[in-house]
Amino acid sequence: MAARKTARSTARLSHVDTRGRVKMVDVGDKPETDREAIAAAEIRVNRETLRAVRSGAVKKGDPLQTARLAGIMAAKRTSDLIPLCHPLALSHVNVDIEPATWGYRLTATVRTRGRTGVEMEALAAVSVAALTIYDMLKAMDRGMTIGKIRVVEKRGGRSGHYRRRD
Repeated sequence: MAARKTARSTARLSHVDTRGRVKMVDVGDKPETDREAIAAAEIRVNRETLRAVRSGAVKKGDPLQTARLAGIMAAKRTSDLIPLCHPLALSHVNVDIEPATWGYRLTATVRTRGRTGVEMEALAAVSVAALTIYDMLKAMDRGMTIGKIRVVEKRGGRSGHYRRRD
């Protein structure tokens, strides 16, 4: 059975050199542009846990405010977490946490003016925010699930504007 080759499968990966070694992409010659990325995630929790959060009865404190702060901090430290990410001077990070009947929807918006995008920073923000909610509520609900982590939208750079369609 012959393997089908597509343009995507034959393209060289930007983080791998010709000898197969991992490398950091050189963005020095790229122009600085305004860049923005929006990422989303969700955390599903049981009803009793939702009631406790919404009534302020969580012994560790407010998990949503703590998660918002953790998400902002994660965006700022993404290059410490993801080995080949460039450290970026972020101009804006916002983490929103909206209630749902099954738990919470998390959305992070990250902006910079730079030579590389901020998708990883937005993804790190929602991921760590969701993990923080889990950490603060795990004594009440070990069955929580974190999921649907994704880039919703990005702007700027050579590839231009992207909006997820689901």
